[in-house]
Amino acid sequence: MKQWYESLFENYAKKYDKECFVQGTLGECDFIEQEIARNKSLKIIDIGCGTGRHSIELAKRGYQITGIDLSESQLNSAKEKAKKQGLKIDFQKHDARSLPFVGEFDLAIMLCEGAFPLMETDEMNFEILKNATKALKDMGKLIFTTLNGLFPLYHSVEKFCESAGGEGNATYKSNTFDLMTFRDYNTTEFEDDTGNKKKLKCNERYYVPSEIAWLLKTLGYKKIDIFGVKLGAYSRNDQLTPEDFEMLVVAEK
Repeated sequence: MKQWYESLFENYAKKYDKECFVQGTLGECDFIEQEIARNKSLKIIDIGCGTGRHSIELAKRGYQITGIDLSESQLNSAKEKAKKQGLKIDFQKHDARSLPFVGEFDLAIMLCEGAFPLMETDEMNFEILKNATKALKDMGKLIFTTLNGLFPLYHSVEKFCESAGGEGNATYKSNTFDLMTFRDYNTTEFEDDTGNKKKLKCNERYYVPSEIAWLLKTLGYKKIDIFGVKLGAYSRNDQLTPEDFEMLVVAEK
């Protein structure tokens, strides 16, 4: 049986590119460049690359990128966009829980909940972190965003999604946040690229900063920094607070 995230991304590439939460690509890539000191010789893997927005922007800036995703439809859209812009990007279909790469990359990025933390168990989410780590070279760096577990303790996720969305964007209803598992259960309603209205029962895992730090320490990261997230304006100056829906994690081996 297909999981909700597989069904969601089956035929959703064009609509996905119009969602409010994917509009910050330029500023996010500025931050990535800053973090790797604009070193164009470094190899980057974009895990859960979706329609390739970060991969394409970084390739435009002269970086060597491999983009991986589970969704054929999202990857086809990414390949099409890259081709139109005359960019050579290695897009591959893989499950982030079992990647074939070992010690190949200087930087791994997983942004905008592209893979982690959508899995149905904590163990599966951990497999994604493990595989991203395995793909990195000895002094490699991992940059990812994930859902901030401090947010639902103080706010309604449903109200936040309602206020952040725009016309034609997916809506998230009947949110139930489970304090024992830090999972948010909701019904996502959206229209796919062929105009079919769909309703999916979804659940996503929110993490508190100390959990993320502990998971990364067990994987051997020596330096772990966690920040708040401002769409399209990632910065080391933003301290994480309960007002941030997401957290930005920068970890170095």
